[in-house]
Amino acid sequence: MRFFSRALWRPAAADAVLVALTWLLAFLFRFSLLRNDAPVNLAQILWISTPLAAAVWVAALAGLGAYRTPWRHTSVPEFKRLASAMLVAALALAAVLLLLRLPNFPRSIVLLHPLFAAAVLLGLRLGARIMAEGRLTRSTAQGKPLLVLGTLDDAARALQTLRSGRGWQVAALVSPDRAEVGRSVQGVRVAGSVDDLPQVAQAVGASHALIASEPGSPARRDLLLRASDARLALLTLLHGGGNASAPRQVELADLLGRAAVELDVRGLSGLLAGQVALVTGAGGSIGSELCRQIARFGVRQLVCIDASEIAIYALEQEFKARFPELAVRYYTANVREPERLRDLFNLHRPAVVLHAAAYKHVPLMEEDNAIEALRTNVLGTLNAARAASACGAQRFVLISTDKAVNPTNVMGASKRLAELALQAHAAQFPETHCCAVRFGNVLGSSGSVVPRFAAQIAAGGPVTVTHPEIVRYFMTIPEAAQLVLQAGLMGKSGEIYVLDMGEPVKIVDLARLMIRLSNKTEDDIPIHFTGLRPGEKLYEELLADDETTLPTPHPKLRVARQAKLDALDLPALQAWIAASGAASPAQIKAALHALVPEYAPQHNP
Repeated sequence: MRFFSRALWRPAAADAVLVALTWLLAFLFRFSLLRNDAPVNLAQILWISTPLAAAVWVAALAGLGAYRTPWRHTSVPEFKRLASAMLVAALALAAVLLLLRLPNFPRSIVLLHPLFAAAVLLGLRLGARIMAEGRLTRSTAQGKPLLVLGTLDDAARALQTLRSGRGWQVAALVSPDRAEVGRSVQGVRVAGSVDDLPQVAQAVGASHALIASEPGSPARRDLLLRASDARLALLTLLHGGGNASAPRQVELADLLGRAAVELDVRGLSGLLAGQVALVTGAGGSIGSELCRQIARFGVRQLVCIDASEIAIYALEQEFKARFPELAVRYYTANVREPERLRDLFNLHRPAVVLHAAAYKHVPLMEEDNAIEALRTNVLGTLNAARAASACGAQRFVLISTDKAVNPTNVMGASKRLAELALQAHAAQFPETHCCAVRFGNVLGSSGSVVPRFAAQIAAGGPVTVTHPEIVRYFMTIPEAAQLVLQAGLMGKSGEIYVLDMGEPVKIVDLARLMIRLSNKTEDDIPIHFTGLRPGEKLYEELLADDETTLPTPHPKLRVARQAKLDALDLPALQAWIAASGAASPAQIKAALHALVPEYAPQHNP
């Protein structure tokens, strides 16, 4: 094994020379400055001990990793490592000298030399770091002026990252804590609080501000929203593997104010590797992301089903390019057709079924299409679950919604009825573990507010929001897909899982941030409030009033425990939906209320 790589010879050789010189300096100090008589064999002692000291010290420094970092990048952890290595070197050298028993060797040298060597080795590294930072500061002095927003602790971490890159000059710090104004960190002064951000930006000529708060911290979202009023381009640090790297533009996901969901990769690999997985609604936002996530776990085959020809075609083109080795089958099929589903399930015999097919647009399903919501969301779920059980599937996961909790609209009530129907089916077919997953709104999913706001901004506005106080829970599309997979791994039959989604987000805040991320202001793109739509609530709940939650092995997932309910009569349910094609929306809502007692239709002006 090579002790040194070629790149380490130069610093090791330099340290060897420095250790030798400080060894001689210790002798000079001992016998000259202290005016002691030198032993007659001093030359012999120096001839033997000087190279020995250099070799032992360099070996100890190398063995403890002191050469992993160039001198110019030495930081506090490297100084700690170097100090530990020097202590080991001093003790090792003392032990070697004790074994050699050199005649008349002055024992005080063993104490003097580490002091001199430590001062020189640490001092030169510190000097190299100061010179490197000086060169970096001069090289970035012509960069774009940048404000860093955050507490002193947050700013210190961000400054260390920014100084290792190029293109930005940190002009000032801005803190959410007014008590920190006037203080400084790493030579950069806190010029004001967040309320002073426009004035500070104008004073230093900055057009960009970097949010330094860590992902998942509660202060991050508040700081982001307050900073967005200053009409600056907002940046944050790209985090990965516990470290921060290059600045990136702020994204909508930064509004969530919580750390992203993480998967139990080992457990999911055991569930999916070598198996057949089937996804309904595979061409939709959630369904297609589910397919992407599943592709990571080495499934033997992935079966994709969607009623939309264009959606399943787009998915096919993407997967041919991204996962050319993956065995995938694409089918245009409707979950409302039980015979077609049964044929496909029997053909492929999936072990895991993820049911994402649904009608989810609240106003569209509220009146004229109420029966369609029941046929797709309720009967479609039953059809898929029955086909899964009939072919011997091990797991079936229904994707539900927070709108199923105390629903005030047909869409939410239909999803709650689908949960109840799945629980009734699970009781009849215990060999298939059937569970449901509730989550809130998904950033960027088809039919959600984000694509609508983006289209309105592109058209020059206005951006329409139903109410200034309306709030929703949000998650990213990858998070939603990961939650479904995680619940599929842990789920017990009949259970409903919910995600710890942090604090809800005001829709108007989302609109404002999207406007500012498009380099516009509310003067350019106004926001208009249009009033609540039929069936729409100011806020959504993840749990009904009579429910409690219990923890699961996953820190972000909890299982909902519900009041004991009588099992649904599934044949009667099917017969009612089949016979209600000509029923009025009012009649459908009345019958739906009888099946879902917590459903309370709203009559909005």
